[in-house]
Amino acid sequence: MPSYAHDWSRKGTGGGIFTDGRHFVDGHGRVCNLRGVNLSGSSKTPADHDHEKFPGDHKTVTFVGRPFPLEEAHEHFARLRRWGLTFVRFLVTWEAVEHGGPGIYDVEYLDYLRKLLSLLPQYGMTAFVSMHQDVWSRYAGGSGAPAWTLDVVGFDLHAIEDTGGAWLHGQRGGGHVEAERGLWPCGYHKLVASTMSTCFWAGDVYVPKLFVKNVHNQEVSIQQFLQNSFLDMWDMVARAVGDLEGVIGFQMINEPHPGYVNASMHAFNYNTDLHLSHIRKFLPFIFIFSAHILTFYIHTSVRIPIVPARCRLPNSSTNVHPFLPDANKLTSYTMLNTSRVKAWRPDGPTEGRCLWEYHDVWRWDTVSDKAVVLRENYFRQHPDTGKKVDWGVDFYLPFIKNDKLIFLEPIPNEFCPPTWTKDKLPENIIFAPHWYDLNALFTKAFGNFTVNVQGLSRGMFPLNAFYWGHKGARDNFSLQIRNIVEHGYRVLGENPIVMGECGIPMDMNKGEAFETDNFEWQARMMDAMMTGLEQSLVGINLWNYNSFNDDQRGDDWNGENFSWFSRKRALPPSLLYYDQDAPSLDNGGRILPSIVRPYPAKTAGIPLRFEYDMNSGTFTYEWANPTDKADLPAPHSVSNPPLTLSRPLTSRETEIFLPSQLTHSRKIIVHGLGKGDTYRYDEKVQTLFVVAEDIAPGRKHSVTVSVDPPIKPVFLVNDLWGDFGGQITSLLAVLLALLAYWFLRS
Repeated sequence: MPSYAHDWSRKGTGGGIFTDGRHFVDGHGRVCNLRGVNLSGSSKTPADHDHEKFPGDHKTVTFVGRPFPLEEAHEHFARLRRWGLTFVRFLVTWEAVEHGGPGIYDVEYLDYLRKLLSLLPQYGMTAFVSMHQDVWSRYAGGSGAPAWTLDVVGFDLHAIEDTGGAWLHGQRGGGHVEAERGLWPCGYHKLVASTMSTCFWAGDVYVPKLFVKNVHNQEVSIQQFLQNSFLDMWDMVARAVGDLEGVIGFQMINEPHPGYVNASMHAFNYNTDLHLSHIRKFLPFIFIFSAHILTFYIHTSVRIPIVPARCRLPNSSTNVHPFLPDANKLTSYTMLNTSRVKAWRPDGPTEGRCLWEYHDVWRWDTVSDKAVVLRENYFRQHPDTGKKVDWGVDFYLPFIKNDKLIFLEPIPNEFCPPTWTKDKLPENIIFAPHWYDLNALFTKAFGNFTVNVQGLSRGMFPLNAFYWGHKGARDNFSLQIRNIVEHGYRVLGENPIVMGECGIPMDMNKGEAFETDNFEWQARMMDAMMTGLEQSLVGINLWNYNSFNDDQRGDDWNGENFSWFSRKRALPPSLLYYDQDAPSLDNGGRILPSIVRPYPAKTAGIPLRFEYDMNSGTFTYEWANPTDKADLPAPHSVSNPPLTLSRPLTSRETEIFLPSQLTHSRKIIVHGLGKGDTYRYDEKVQTLFVVAEDIAPGRKHSVTVSVDPPIKPVFLVNDLWGDFGGQITSLLAVLLALLAYWFLRS
């Protein structure tokens, strides 16, 4: 082919990328393995973001230059092409497009988007545009929606932090203080974010009395107002970039959250709710935001956030995980809202009343001087009919519609909900879950001991969930990722899956790598994660490539530091070469051997197995020719896929991305080719071309590729037996001797 493996332009794919069962296929019918990055963590904040002046004038911010200035695009796109990361999850926020007010769009930003994304095919790149949000909005402590969405519901932007309705210190100070580590996700369960999400997804059901005027001066429900504004904004984005060759699809919203839908007034969802700060229950927490009372709250410090957290209230019995009895420690009591301010504006649509008091969910009893719940199951069922509600089926899925490919995701690290059946989804759906190692994510620590958080949260016996060494980490991560993928197939059928977000904290282990310049633990963790992703044979969007990252500020959002590229470590543009085999582009990259890895990009057949050992530079790839016969009922297995494709395969050439970093000044050794099979490696385009002669249906092919001289190992792949085998053997010998002695004496 007159192209290269990781070229997703129409030229490189023979006309484009299509879906076929669980696969992406190109115009020649070859199965495509899409691998790329999230661009970028910097897109969560404006180019003129000022921590000290936050929230500032939220109407005049600009996102032009996010993820990087247009004049820098050549450098960054060329670098990602060299690294084989040409499939982009491109982040946009609602605030970036419509920060000026309802119906006021930032045309300069939309023009910037079009100019930037129109460049993608020149670098063989393609992208899907993801409308990003975390905790609803920057003004609720995350990113996403503009400030006026909070204002229209009646929140006082200048009071919500004092009441505890949102945690904003990560926006004000950067969130780098140790005591604030990982707190921002708890904002999902605070008043502002939960209320806004409830209004957006299910306002017609749960806040039917709240009406506001739209841009046409018509009174509409808050749900209609917010959703119509959101869709109108999306229409502007689609008009700006939807016709571009480099845009393959859209993701309507990142990590959608149900708000209070299905929430209990008095209990946590221990599988999904995070308790890293002031614990949140709807009651009595809701009352403090209306300035009725002052209440003490527990501040919890999660020592090992690897199990469903159990917290306790004052004067109640301790309720902790039975196998990790000290998973949560009561560290202090904190008094909130000492100034007795209200989270609600007196000139708002509820005239200063709490929105949920306004809807008779609770009221203040002046006789007993305390709050009284009026509707216990208000959010657990439809408040009028009493019918059980399902947020995903009743509110989320009906909202997801589009003409291009739609990338759909559940709550991070969760399985595909069983109610998301194929009959409830559009035909052009791509399942795009997120996965992170939650233990490392919240502790920002990684070592020889890893835990299967996924298994523990589902009742796994703890001893089965603990892993030792690098081999253990690989096995652990591979199991968790494969479970998510195979559950996706089980619910959705043979549907394409892309891991939309997966990454590691670069500032783990107290940022010691920034002082020593030794990133071995980061390299080990990234390799374990990449191994799991590769063995699941799914597309990948790594989090994240951030051109503004540096060691001190990280990604400059809520203390996060996930970018494995740091601009301050890179060469200036004047010293760069931009060809694929130009090593100057690698400067600024960290742990690149764990990230820049071989992978089968375009396969003339069905992928069966891919395994890469970064310490030897050796990989094995197996694939099979498609068959014409219908397979047996799909086993929903990664390792045993159906061997049929609906699109005809018109090429016998398999293209494997084989990075110049690995092959430069080394000989390529290919084993396993069949009689008549041929191969050619072109370092200039980092592609190993393999042509299989035998095209018999179902025929399996396998190649093992290595380099000579071998690469220097980055780290030792250790395991429990290798590290402690001698001690274990000695201990067993002593125990057996004691047992024999006792037996003889008796």
